[in-house]
Amino acid sequence: MLRGSTAYAVAALLIQGAALAGCGREAAAPVAERTEQAAAPSKRAVAPKQVAGPERLVVAFGDSLYAGYGLERGESLPDELQGLLRARGLNARVVNAGVSGETTAGGRQRLAFVLDGQPRKPDLVVLGLGGNDLLRQIPPAETRANLQAMLDELRSRGIPMVLTGIVAPLNLGPDYADAFNAIYPELAKEYEASLYPFILEGVIGQPGLMLPDGIHPSAAGVDRIGARIAPLVAERLASPAAAPA
Repeated sequence: MLRGSTAYAVAALLIQGAALAGCGREAAAPVAERTEQAAAPSKRAVAPKQVAGPERLVVAFGDSLYAGYGLERGESLPDELQGLLRARGLNARVVNAGVSGETTAGGRQRLAFVLDGQPRKPDLVVLGLGGNDLLRQIPPAETRANLQAMLDELRSRGIPMVLTGIVAPLNLGPDYADAFNAIYPELAKEYEASLYPFILEGVIGQPGLMLPDGIHPSAAGVDRIGARIAPLVAERLASPAAAPA
């Protein structure tokens, strides 16, 4: 359950929800072309260590919060994660497979295509979808089924997972909020995925950390999100399941 400022911030996000639900499936490049954007250097995360070991391929698969909506090249969350992982000495390449406006249904349709388009099996997939489902008030059962299908796909390929969640405020009704908010922790447990429960925690509603639309993080907001998620990603990459063959 959400309380205090976080609940009010998420409620504000929902009031402005049409913007995210329609936020532009950016005249985006095709997925195959967009995946080449992974090498964009982060403007903020400078690696002080020499990277070592084989390249670790990470696919960041999500919506506008991954795609870098409203930000400059090199400022997206996947770019930030790549810089932070390399700052830890990990030879990481993070592919930005985020698409603005994506629902879990859309992600379910394109996941296999994105995975098949990689040069090899990814060492890890960071999955973050569901925000647009929430804003459109798609039944939680549908969101769960779509996420479950994506996690099934990843498990069938032997790809470890990190799941970033979203939360529903009580102004959608306690039944809806309870059903939606149970999805991420329950699926993370079932699929042995690492979980970051709320991707905008500590960022949404904070001056300077959000863009003027009040929905998407600014470059500084991405800094904060990346700093919190990177240790989880690094830990998962260090697990035996994600070890290079």
